[in-house]
Amino acid sequence: MMASVLSGKVRAVGLTAVMRAAGMVTRLLPIAQPTMMVGPGSSARLGQAINDFGHTRVLVVTDPVVAKLGLMAPLLQALKAGDTDYVVFDEITPDAPMALIVKGVALFKKTGCDAIVAFGGGSAMDAAKAIGLAAANHKHPAQLVGYFKGRRAPAPIYAVPTTAGTGSEVTVAAVISDPETKRKLVIADTRIVPRMAALDPTLMVGLPPEVTAATGMDALTHAIEAFIGHWGTPFTDRMALSAVSMIFDSLPVVHVNGGDLAAREKMALASNYAGQAFTRANVGYVHAIAHQLGGLYHTPHGLANAIVLPLVLRFLSPAIGPKLATLALKAKVGKPGEAQAVLAHKFLDAVDAMNTRLAIPATLEALRQADIPELARAACREADANYPVPMYLTQADCEQLLRQLLVTPSAAKPGGKTTARRRVPKNKIAAG
Repeated sequence: MMASVLSGKVRAVGLTAVMRAAGMVTRLLPIAQPTMMVGPGSSARLGQAINDFGHTRVLVVTDPVVAKLGLMAPLLQALKAGDTDYVVFDEITPDAPMALIVKGVALFKKTGCDAIVAFGGGSAMDAAKAIGLAAANHKHPAQLVGYFKGRRAPAPIYAVPTTAGTGSEVTVAAVISDPETKRKLVIADTRIVPRMAALDPTLMVGLPPEVTAATGMDALTHAIEAFIGHWGTPFTDRMALSAVSMIFDSLPVVHVNGGDLAAREKMALASNYAGQAFTRANVGYVHAIAHQLGGLYHTPHGLANAIVLPLVLRFLSPAIGPKLATLALKAKVGKPGEAQAVLAHKFLDAVDAMNTRLAIPATLEALRQADIPELARAACREADANYPVPMYLTQADCEQLLRQLLVTPSAAKPGGKTTARRRVPKNKIAAG
């Protein structure tokens, strides 16, 4: 037992040293900040701006639902009015499968495109980034997985998000999937950040409440994980905390009233700010676990993050008490002058309450007991290699956490939803 504890401590010390060194490099990376157009009608204004760059032909990457709803009409009309030719690739499905990336690359090359517009949710934007980088480097997307695997920069990329969650319009990453191995893969390169982006709240008013909830919790997860990790800077902390404040204010509003343009715009900005925070400060165990659930069970990424977030925060709470207290104040669920441990618990309870309010389940129906060891192993491997987490989980820790997501007869309520959550005694949260 003692040998196991010592081994775990040595592992944590070694990983922390490596991550701190990587964090110093990350702070020095030149990451471009896209020119942002914000407000109703901004997608059409982006189309007008693209015209001024004189592209020969633009590949518009989207999904079948967005295409069917006609959300791209203002942008496409603006391109047409400016005599900018375009080709629409509207086949992207959730998780941006590798085969569709390859198909998009072939279409980009065949039609002689020299720019890309990513139009849609996270999968469409991730696909557009991967297509651009793969086309520029004449490589299969699988060869670009990892950090800076392409020698050439992609053609200019522009972005129009239709959900407020991923923040992909400002990030250096593209998350794609390999259905054959049931894995999610990350391509990271500072050059795939879009040149310009439009945050148009009118594109989001028709989102179903469950999509609004999941994508909003995705943005909240980005902000929280960026803030509690070891790579934070004054800039990323400011962006993350602003995003948390805006999400707690606006997400419940748009969940009930999707047509509230002011709240929709605030959520789009919050997602953007969270994206700016985590593209430098990175994420943590919530994402590491959610990626495995998405890869194996095709659980939508935002929903997976939302389900896992409360459990991970409670598990990490002994190491992040002061930061949880700060988050409580920014979320307006506590008052200045309250004890740090009290504030920390108020924030943990507020995240639980937010999930309940948004009808986010507390368990994952698809999860199978037999899959837990491999899911935990993969999540720990991803976190150890990539994320500046505030404390390290062992394989056993991660398995214990995942078991709390199993649907059990004792935890189930009518309708299949649960509210049971792991509670951490107040005296276990660090007081700073």
